[in-house]
Amino acid sequence: MLAFTLRRILVALAVAFTVSVASFMLLHLSGDLATAIAGPEATGPQIVQIRKDYGLDQPLLAQFLAWAWKALHLDFGHSFYFRERVIDLLAARLPITLYLGIIALGVALFVAVPLGVIAAVKRDTWIDRLALSISVLGQAMPSFWFGLTLILIFSVNLRWLPVSGNATWKNFVLPAVALGYYAMPAVMRLTRNGMLEVLASDYVRTARAKGLPPRKILVRHALRNAVIPVIALAAVQFGFMLGGSIVIEAVFSLQGLGQLAWESIARNDFPVVQAIVLVLAMIYIGLTLAADLLNAFLDPRLRQS
Repeated sequence: MLAFTLRRILVALAVAFTVSVASFMLLHLSGDLATAIAGPEATGPQIVQIRKDYGLDQPLLAQFLAWAWKALHLDFGHSFYFRERVIDLLAARLPITLYLGIIALGVALFVAVPLGVIAAVKRDTWIDRLALSISVLGQAMPSFWFGLTLILIFSVNLRWLPVSGNATWKNFVLPAVALGYYAMPAVMRLTRNGMLEVLASDYVRTARAKGLPPRKILVRHALRNAVIPVIALAAVQFGFMLGGSIVIEAVFSLQGLGQLAWESIARNDFPVVQAIVLVLAMIYIGLTLAADLLNAFLDPRLRQS
């Protein structure tokens, strides 16, 4: 287990370094940062002075090392538009996005895992076809359209839930359902396929031959093994939710990290965009690493391979 953990940590560090280089170069490839910071009305001497003040006149390698050293200490500079420290903006917005992502992932797992199990047990019946239809519909339906539909039904017509904001837990119900429905099809299909494979295995047939109760066979023997790949997928989907929440946060006016990313991109606020890309990437890398280690702990075959 120790060797497996060290290998996965080295891979995660390599990916983190690659992402940091990519996020740094992305902004430098977008144009002259000094001109963007100074604004369209700035004169030549002002641009030169800004380039000197921000260290943009240094070699690219020196700029990257200076930026990476500051990023390790959570110093991402100051926002050009908000005139605040970037880390303070992230600290204020990130909890909202994490809260939304956790609830959305819970909604997806709560619906998709039981639905996948039932579809596998009732294979080739109308229940199985209904579950697969829901999966296809979830992939084909745009998340913003589904979110607007939820607002129209539950906020405008029924008046059960608020339309926008993040004041109470009620504000997160509709966004979490809209975001969770995006991840539900993949989780449901993987659970169904895993259950079908496990239910056809020898040890499940042996358990049936011994006369064990069907519920015990289904939960203790089948689901326990079929859910292992779902753990890794859930971590990946959670990372996708954090990165893809920009649309849902814009629809429901949630002041999270996605909304901050949208505002920063529209206003050419490069330090904020750079920090958001880096932070979300690091969270995604950490989630995949945790999922790999948990899977290896649950399934010794992964450690040996």
